[in-house]
Amino acid sequence: MPRTQISRRSCLADVGMGFTGLALGAMLQRDGVAAAASASAASAAAARHVTPDGQSAFRPRARSVIWYFMMGGTSHLESFDSKPALDRYAGKTIDESPYKSTVVDSPFYRRNVRDFAGTPRALMAQLYPRQVGFRRRGQSGIEVSDWWPHVGGCIDDIAVVRSMWTTDNDHAAQLQFHTGRHIFDGFHPSIGSWVHYGLGSLNDNLPQFVVLGQGPGDCCGGVGSQGASYLGPEHAGVNLEVDPNNPLSFGSPGTSVTIAERQQQLALLHELNGLAGVDYPDDPGLRARIRSYELAFRMQMSVPEVVRLSDETRETQELYGLDQSATERVGRYSLAARRLVERGVRFVQIYDDGWDAHSQLVKNHSTRCGAVDKPIAGLLRDLKQRGMLDDTLVVWATEFGRTPGAERSDGRDHHPYGFTVWMAGGGLKGGITHGATDEIGFHAVEHRHYVTDVHATILHQLGLNSRELEIPGNKRLEIDFGAPIQEIIA
Repeated sequence: MPRTQISRRSCLADVGMGFTGLALGAMLQRDGVAAAASASAASAAAARHVTPDGQSAFRPRARSVIWYFMMGGTSHLESFDSKPALDRYAGKTIDESPYKSTVVDSPFYRRNVRDFAGTPRALMAQLYPRQVGFRRRGQSGIEVSDWWPHVGGCIDDIAVVRSMWTTDNDHAAQLQFHTGRHIFDGFHPSIGSWVHYGLGSLNDNLPQFVVLGQGPGDCCGGVGSQGASYLGPEHAGVNLEVDPNNPLSFGSPGTSVTIAERQQQLALLHELNGLAGVDYPDDPGLRARIRSYELAFRMQMSVPEVVRLSDETRETQELYGLDQSATERVGRYSLAARRLVERGVRFVQIYDDGWDAHSQLVKNHSTRCGAVDKPIAGLLRDLKQRGMLDDTLVVWATEFGRTPGAERSDGRDHHPYGFTVWMAGGGLKGGITHGATDEIGFHAVEHRHYVTDVHATILHQLGLNSRELEIPGNKRLEIDFGAPIQEIIA
């Protein structure tokens, strides 16, 4: 397959361009100047299920995705999967309860878990009761814990999936949930990168895959959770700060440079590049480079406006919890996410850290829930009242659940065998539950879903076929593709 040659001079220029290199990468990819352009473009077009007349074979229901990810592992047993049996047999071991055969003798037990130590984590055998009350909420009557009253108030717009599982029982599960691959398999494209690759841009003034909040550290896959791997860095997530004065690293021309001065600089660059274009009229890289500077300038102007949350009414800011110290941080991310998708950003990823409750689960989870519950519900309500929930898919996920058994007397350990995620909007059903764990919440036993089923559902709602998203030379495994969860699709 022919490959476009990029000169040493062009390469060195691109490396030195800093922020503009980000814009250039997007331009090169869009124009087919990047080396893998022809193969990538063909695969992306096929993934859209286009018919011979160029129309999509099925109508996309979603335009953008907002993806919340709770790092550390949120307990499904204190959030969206109530298990009264834990209270009845609290203090007994699993062997002493009626559930030994359900857990230890299960064909799912430890079969798929891959661990750094070579063996799975020790079984937390002594059952630990639920640490918070549950109540039925909304018209649907779905049980939600008292630590999630605001999200519980939105439950009729939510599809709760209670049968997730993964194979990583340590924190590299953060990488696995985003890419579908265990860290032992190396880095692979994240779900946000596949969306960016498959659909391209809705707004050339903004990044199309934005990351808000502190993501995973290097020990857990680092930026691999928002990375593009072999798709190329132009499809990776771009970290933004919700700070209009400095929202994007290397994205400002400097505090001493006015807009007028920056426009004059770009005008001069355009003139100089135009002169070079006379000598090299057939150089597509040069044309892309010229436009990349113009795009970089537009991004410098557009990104600060998007994160200027003071433009919102006091009522809207309070809806997201910006008026309270506990909820202000996640509230800012959530409101910024709405403003980003409102302006055409395809994928916004929001991280919240600190859910790893090996001990003091009550203190940990009540604090973390108190920080995220109102902002997340505020986003759902705001999207709905603006008519945006119909085509914005909101996902709430975490790397795994927590064990039914106690750890250190008042905590729960990592638990990849069965846990909960939920999704709302974007053409999905609301007020439903799908799948189930066993009576003590150990194994996913009904409609089991590996994490790539969530990916496939998102891609399907966006009008993409996960099975067609494959790059020559980078063979994907069957488990990478997943399958849309049809039961929750409206």
